[in-house]
Amino acid sequence: MNKSIIITINHELELEGQLNNTRTAGEIYQNLPLQGVGETWGEEIYFSTSIKVEPENPLEVLNEGDLAYWPPMQAFCIFYGPTPAGRETEVKAAGPVNVFGKISEEGIKSLKETVKSGPVKIKVESR
Repeated sequence: MNKSIIITINHELELEGQLNNTRTAGEIYQNLPLQGVGETWGEEIYFSTSIKVEPENPLEVLNEGDLAYWPPMQAFCIFYGPTPAGRETEVKAAGPVNVFGKISEEGIKSLKETVKSGPVKIKVESR
């Protein structure tokens, strides 16, 4: 697939995301644009969508920069650092998620600098 998306945070910060070649990434892309008000959980931003995707190679321990979908909440998630579920610097989801893409190192750094807590306005569009 290798499609790109633009994620706008609070009308000011733009991040580019690269989608992987999974069913989840395809569903996300087909349902763009998305927007909502996200919450933070440690260094994760998440917001609910109307997209329904079954678990697909679900993971709980992730990497900084992973874009993921959490099936129970139908949530779009951006992981940019440690979360309360992880130990010390571990990036761990609240439950198994489908990883469908990634943001850049520059995007991770920008999120760490600008997003301290929610709520966060998010818009996701195709590139």
